[in-house]
Amino acid sequence: MAVKVEELLTAEINQPARYLGNELGATHKPWDAASVRWVLTYPEVYEVGASNLGHIILYNILNAGPRQLCDRAYLPAADLAAKLRSTKTPLFAVESRRSLTEFDILGFSLSYELGATNILEMLDLAGIPLTWQERATNPQNGQMPLIFAGGQTATSNPEPYADFFDFIALGDGEELLPEIGLILAEGKTNNLSREALLLDLAQIPGVYVPQFYDMAADGSVHPNRPQVPQRILRRVATPIPAYSIGLVPYVQTVHDRLTVEIRRGCTRGCRFCQPGMLTRPARDVEPQQVVEAIEQGMQATGHSEFSLLSLSCSDYLALPAVGMEIKNRLKDKNISLSLPSQRVDRFDDNIADILGGTRQGGLTFAPEAGTQRMRDIVNKGLTNEELLRGVKTAVDRGWDKIKLYFMIGLPGETDFDVLGIAETVRWLHRECRINGRRGLTFNLTISNFTPKPHTPFQWHSVSTAEFSRKQKLLKEEFRGMRGVKVNYTDVRISAMEDFVGRGDRRLAAVVRRAWELGAGMDAWWESLDQAYKAWTQAIDESGLTWKYRQVESGEWNLFEKEEEHDTDADTDTRMNLTAGAGTGALPQPAGAGTGALPQPAGAGTGALPQPAGAGTGAPPLLDQPLPWDHLDTGIDKNWLKIDLQKALEAATVPDCSFEGCSRCGVCGTDFGHNVVVDALPIPEFAGEFVPNTERKQRVRVWFGKVGDMALVGHLDLIRLFDRVVRRADLPISFTGGFHPNPRISLANALPLGVTSTGEIADFELTESIDIESFREKLAAKLPENIPIYKVESIDLKAPSANQLLEAAEYVITVALGGSLTENGELDHENSAPVSVAPDANWEAWVKTIVETEAFWRVHTTKSGKTKDVNLRDRLHKLELVEHKPDSSTSARGATSEGRAVLRFTGSCRSDGNLLKPEHIVFMLEQVSQQEIQLLQVERSQLILGYG
Repeated sequence: MAVKVEELLTAEINQPARYLGNELGATHKPWDAASVRWVLTYPEVYEVGASNLGHIILYNILNAGPRQLCDRAYLPAADLAAKLRSTKTPLFAVESRRSLTEFDILGFSLSYELGATNILEMLDLAGIPLTWQERATNPQNGQMPLIFAGGQTATSNPEPYADFFDFIALGDGEELLPEIGLILAEGKTNNLSREALLLDLAQIPGVYVPQFYDMAADGSVHPNRPQVPQRILRRVATPIPAYSIGLVPYVQTVHDRLTVEIRRGCTRGCRFCQPGMLTRPARDVEPQQVVEAIEQGMQATGHSEFSLLSLSCSDYLALPAVGMEIKNRLKDKNISLSLPSQRVDRFDDNIADILGGTRQGGLTFAPEAGTQRMRDIVNKGLTNEELLRGVKTAVDRGWDKIKLYFMIGLPGETDFDVLGIAETVRWLHRECRINGRRGLTFNLTISNFTPKPHTPFQWHSVSTAEFSRKQKLLKEEFRGMRGVKVNYTDVRISAMEDFVGRGDRRLAAVVRRAWELGAGMDAWWESLDQAYKAWTQAIDESGLTWKYRQVESGEWNLFEKEEEHDTDADTDTRMNLTAGAGTGALPQPAGAGTGALPQPAGAGTGALPQPAGAGTGAPPLLDQPLPWDHLDTGIDKNWLKIDLQKALEAATVPDCSFEGCSRCGVCGTDFGHNVVVDALPIPEFAGEFVPNTERKQRVRVWFGKVGDMALVGHLDLIRLFDRVVRRADLPISFTGGFHPNPRISLANALPLGVTSTGEIADFELTESIDIESFREKLAAKLPENIPIYKVESIDLKAPSANQLLEAAEYVITVALGGSLTENGELDHENSAPVSVAPDANWEAWVKTIVETEAFWRVHTTKSGKTKDVNLRDRLHKLELVEHKPDSSTSARGATSEGRAVLRFTGSCRSDGNLLKPEHIVFMLEQVSQQEIQLLQVERSQLILGYG
């Protein structure tokens, strides 16, 4: 049964359009025609989840399957979550508006170590028991949906969350989820029990069912029955760009653009990078598929921006050719291209060419470390010369703001390496200065390194105490440095990420208790204090405080003896930080250029350092079992050990997509091989977008905003019209300047939640078009609940509708709520000198308002100034349409007059001279001495003054 969402989305709910499920591209499949009903959920607020590419792709793929229905759900914001609990309403899927318990399967994206608390919040709001054990013993077990998780964190180490899920989907889901759907359909047909169904699912490569595996005392995980595999294979799929075209939300999202994947996987081999290890092999998308997906997607969605996505876009060798081809095809559409963080060593004029345009976005590079030695240890594959060349190219091509990512706390890092971050920025500033230009600004993000499973650094131990000390060093070094803004990752977040991310099944109780204590939205700054308090208390109660203290102080360091060696050299190296100024060379530590690097313990001997306790009979640290060893990601654990040894020697490994095989273990039958598209000839540049500012015709449109579209805000409505005009391919005129915008003007902002049948918009066109044709094209692309009532051609020299606006007519529904004096809400300061008999009715109150000359109220301007305003001067007309007794209001203490429907016309001018429905309520309360409730508002027309 559908949840009555409209009754939940009352005035106190922020951004109600998040929960409507009426976006362009939403698939509303018939409920009864589906054999398997999915809900894909992203455990974040809508603005984050609805723009996630993986979420969109899997949603489109599942709905493309026969007899498969896929709906969506998101983490409700705190206001709606409280409303759901207070009204005992279960969390619902946004399209069908059905409770999540009515579906067959519920999938969560787990892409962040601390995201599980949000998942528990959603399960609790849905009325679903939190663990598979509780669901198995629940009397409604047969009616409960299967709960599963996918995503990077789920694939990396699902053990801390294993109790919460019936199964885990490992790796890429494009082929895996449809296979799961087929097994579910067959299981429902055969009336299989929950356990039998899960046993069938466990036979699918990529499906891990935690309840069929037990944890040993050492944390390792093993099957508890013979029918399931010893190790579970990670799935690999080929990207299909066409499935990226889909949802176009009405509210502004985090990634408010069309995103198309050009390359999946990365073989650069950065030793700290988990995505680079978990997504191998690298698979390039055919350039023609990318170009077609972008061209078709921009037309279908109406977006003004698109992004090409990859872990390393510049390793897609066809990028310059593909980007230029798209740019040429869309050059008349005022379209811009953005790229995520890219390799600075590959940034050149060819990439700059495709990024330039009327809306030049920012650039983001990730040097990761401040010294060459550290970049070699992490296998970044970036030299100082390449870093300088890339940044200089950006500056030469007009960028004056560049974002740089660095990390601290990396294995083998000394204070010299930490301070090298500041020296690198200082050096880049000095070498990239251009006379006569505004100075270069760097926005730095300095994060704390946390080791990740399935990487060569997975055995490393971090120290949050060291994070804090090193952040303090950098803050001192950056103090007073101009043109630099530095953001630091909170050490508390890093501590929690590391504690949970490499944990085992014992942490499930910690995760649950942290949620019970209020942890949630842990990546958001405003929730951090509450989250940290909840996590630390949960850890204390679990008896695992000793383990958390190791995160604070560090268990052991791969480079212990090197740090001791460098302690004495810190003073000398600090003295050399300014060496080489003005030469174009980055200063080097003492001994640089001699071919010698500070050597870690065991370096050159073939021996890896061992933690305290080695030699006691326990397995050496690198041979001890890990909680994720039963997951077959393709990466050979022995190769990780070998690569760790190379890190100790500061030895780099080449990218196997372009050079020899690194023998990591991935390439083969199960995971495939690298697929690399060669560089293509770059098409000749057809020229930048030149905004067509000609104005040949002005069209005025009278339209409505009814039904659920009333919950879409004014700014979102402006974006909607921009996209509609693009999709309808109407010849819209643009403003000039650096940021040209379409000439679309709405007469007046309609308050959120108010319906209307009388809105007005002006469109200016570059060519004359038949009015009926314009109407048909526009109406065909508008949502159903934005009807068009009238379209007229207006003289180009005529004032805009906003300039002509004089008044607005509203129809409002109001109800009595009791005596103002009883409720303590009488405003004596602003009350009007009006006297009305206690037994008066709506008709008498309306008549009194009309006959009264003044209703004074204090108005506060945007600048904070106050002035007295006579609201009666702004009221042109007021009449009673109908009134009737209302049992619902009587129950709340209202008198027998009940509800009333009023129609009024009042000032509505662009200079701020407005009469709002709330002002009518104010006047009614003054004459009635009763509390008046405003139940419903509709704006029936905007009245233009043509002089």
